[in-house]
Amino acid sequence: MNTDAPVPLSQLPAELWAKLKLPSYKREAKPLRNANEVHEGSYSGLEKLAIKITDKVGSMGFFIIILSWTILWTGYNIIATEIPGIGLKSFDPFPAFVAYLLISNVIQILLMPLIMVGQNLQGRHSETRAELDFEINQKAEKEVLVILQHLEHQSDLIIQLMKHLDCKIAPEEIRAIEQVKETAVKVASQPLTPAEPG
Repeated sequence: MNTDAPVPLSQLPAELWAKLKLPSYKREAKPLRNANEVHEGSYSGLEKLAIKITDKVGSMGFFIIILSWTILWTGYNIIATEIPGIGLKSFDPFPAFVAYLLISNVIQILLMPLIMVGQNLQGRHSETRAELDFEINQKAEKEVLVILQHLEHQSDLIIQLMKHLDCKIAPEEIRAIEQVKETAVKVASQPLTPAEPG
C-alpha cells in the first residue's frame, strides 16, 4: 500500500481538523458602562444640588443677572445721592455702597465652596470616564491580538496549502508580499507616542 498517495479531504481524521481550526474566542461578558450613568448614580442629594448651582453660576444668564443687579443698585443710589432734586431716597449712599458690598461678599462666600464642590464632582466624573475608557482599550487590545493571531494562523495554513499544491507565485505577487512585510516591520518598530491633546 502506498502511504505517499494524497488522502481525500473527507477521509482526514477529526484530530487533524481540530489542529487546523483556531480556538474560538470567548468574549468577556462584562457589559460596557456609560460613564455618565455611573457617575450620576454616585451623587448624593447635596452633590446634585452643588452640580446644578455650579452649572447655573457658570452660565451667561447668571452673569447677566449679576451685571443687571449691580447696574440697577449702584445706578439708583448714585442718581439718588448726586441728584437730590429728583426726590429719590438713597438706601445705600454713594460712594461707599456698604449694603451692596456686604451682600455681594456674602454671595461670594457662599458660592465659592459650592463651586469648588461642583468642580471636584466634575473632576471625579473625568476620572470615571478615563477608567472606563481604559477598560474599553484593554478589551479592544485583547480582541485585536486575537484577530492578529487568527490572521497569522490563516497565513500559515495558506502557505502550507500552497506548498502542498506546489503553487507558482508571480514576481509581482512576491514584490507585493515583500512590501507588505516591510510596512509591517516599520509599523511594529515605531514607538507608541501619545496622541496630541485636541
